[in-house]
Amino acid sequence: MSETSLDEWQIILVQKKVALEECQENHKVNSCLKCEKLLDCVIRDSYIKAVYDSMSKGKGGGFEF
Repeated sequence: MSETSLDEWQIILVQKKVALEECQENHKVNSCLKCEKLLDCVIRDSYIKAVYDSMSKGKGGGFEF
């Protein structure tokens, strides 16, 4: 999928995914679940928000766990 066919929510999601993968690489883990900062990670939290925003196209709708 080319970047020109992505909407604004998908572009943000791709950017957040790249940041998350770089963070995992820097911490030498292949999953956030293996990281000691799991519950206090701003990068992971922003990625999760980007996933939900891309699914709802920013229209909200609670995804509370």
